[in-house]
Amino acid sequence: MGTLRALLIQRAARLQDRPALTAADWGVLSWPAFRNRVEGIGLGLMAGAPALGTAVHSRTGGPWDWAAEVACACCGLVWDPAGIPVDPAVLGGPAFNSEDGRQGYHDRDHGLADDTPFLPGVDHAELERRLRRLNGKLGWDHETEVILPLADLATPEVRGALWSALFAGGHAVLRPGTVRGWDPERFRHLLP
Repeated sequence: MGTLRALLIQRAARLQDRPALTAADWGVLSWPAFRNRVEGIGLGLMAGAPALGTAVHSRTGGPWDWAAEVACACCGLVWDPAGIPVDPAVLGGPAFNSEDGRQGYHDRDHGLADDTPFLPGVDHAELERRLRRLNGKLGWDHETEVILPLADLATPEVRGALWSALFAGGHAVLRPGTVRGWDPERFRHLLP
């Protein structure tokens, strides 16, 4: 087991030309482009030098929320709706990709471990264990494409499906409106 940050880095390195995320506002992002988006948020977050384990959250209702959640994992922060709101300037604004956070972001990598908390009551290793178990049942891999309702992005089920797609190296598509065939039940107990 490793950290969720190591998982993202590995997926981006291995799946260079494969799509990671499609969203109306962003188009299709390859795995390296998604990693760059996540790291840009991470640099903005770390410019504020938050302590390891600080609870944060984002509620834009768009793909920035998903990238911010992954960035929080990469920064050793806890993703919690009761946490500090992510500054909108970090989400594609003037604090995105902040040079002031570069050293802190790289230093934080050394502070991350599989027992680093990520969700309330769930550390990096536990989430990876859950994802491995679920993806084994789903049979997801880098050929998987999952279409998810953007309007439900804040729900544990859609977030769980996004984490499963990241774990598998699959392609997540966030669509506005109703998504035919979306079955949230499979992801009901993955995230707290």
